[in-house]
Amino acid sequence: MTLGVRDWLALNALPGLGPARLLPLMRRWREDDDLPWPQGWLAALPLGLAQPLRLWLEHPARSPLTASIDAAIAWERDDIRHHLLHPGHPAWPELLTQLPDPPTVLWAKGDLDVLARPAMAIVGTRRPTREGQDNAMRFARELVERGFCIASGMALGIDGVAQRAALQAGGATIGVLGCGVDVIYPPRHASLYRELLAGQGLLLSEHPPETRAHPRFFPRRNRLITGLAQGVLVVEAAEKSGSLVSARLALEQDREVFAIPGSIHNPQSTGCLRLIRQGEAALVRHVDDMLADLAPWQVPPSRNDSPAASKSLRPLQPSEASRALGSSSAAHQMPTESAPDSPLLAALTDAPTPVDLLVDLTGQSVAELQLGLLELELDGWVAQTTGGWVRRGR
Repeated sequence: MTLGVRDWLALNALPGLGPARLLPLMRRWREDDDLPWPQGWLAALPLGLAQPLRLWLEHPARSPLTASIDAAIAWERDDIRHHLLHPGHPAWPELLTQLPDPPTVLWAKGDLDVLARPAMAIVGTRRPTREGQDNAMRFARELVERGFCIASGMALGIDGVAQRAALQAGGATIGVLGCGVDVIYPPRHASLYRELLAGQGLLLSEHPPETRAHPRFFPRRNRLITGLAQGVLVVEAAEKSGSLVSARLALEQDREVFAIPGSIHNPQSTGCLRLIRQGEAALVRHVDDMLADLAPWQVPPSRNDSPAASKSLRPLQPSEASRALGSSSAAHQMPTESAPDSPLLAALTDAPTPVDLLVDLTGQSVAELQLGLLELELDGWVAQTTGGWVRRGR
């Protein structure tokens, strides 16, 4: 029996399930025939999750899951531009199924045809130089002319500049949000929000409508930006920029990473220069450099070709150890002055601690650790070094 949108919404609403715990079930459902819905799923789920799911299946009026499911369905029916995406939906981005913690449901607002195009993520500082803004606009325009859509997080700076340039060039863009798709964040991007919905734009979020932005949402939001894309272009980034975290994690997703070199005297170029020097990003001067590196995955058609033709790109294969929680901007991470009360932070010292040891020390899963470490890294409390993770002073 095929899972419908209500079934996916129910799974998404189960407290304590989450994408990482759902992944093995999704893989069995996709690849094997031994997980029929709903009996196979109920048997495979822990008792604490199977019971509320069974209650919803057998007595939906008594289930606490029903209210959120009905609200989501009503939201979708309210506007022709509202969509609920899930595995098996015709427009579901298949690249997301490669993630170690793929989303269960995505709330989408705008033009679903955008998802048929190959995507390139453009990230960078929220305080770009004039040259950085010019480069972001130029690369975005040329990429859409070559058939790409631009994926980013609607952040201030490079992200917003690239997305607006794509729209002005008649191209498409995807804005992945750390809030509901009806929430304008940051507020200064109200005009970009309207332009995106008026043009070839699509807003995506894992969060229901009216969900306000929160710092802990952004690391998970950013894994979707890199997960949707064939590659990531870093335009300008400082030495400790969140965009470098994005680049590192994009590499773990087996995406191509590109960086535009800048002046050695420009602080906003130090991150890009470091990526290039360490061999983690390809130096690019123009879009043709990027297309040359993307050639093994097939170059997308021009934007004059049909969107369906762009689906001929061969999907990238992620590494076994991928933990896709990229960050397109450190702007959204709001550090605190006092150390957070975190068992993970308490387990770290100034001596490198590998992830497998942290699993033993904290009792958390690898996926939970990766998310927690990324949040602490973006807030400046931890850093990754040779041999593992270390605690940093603030």
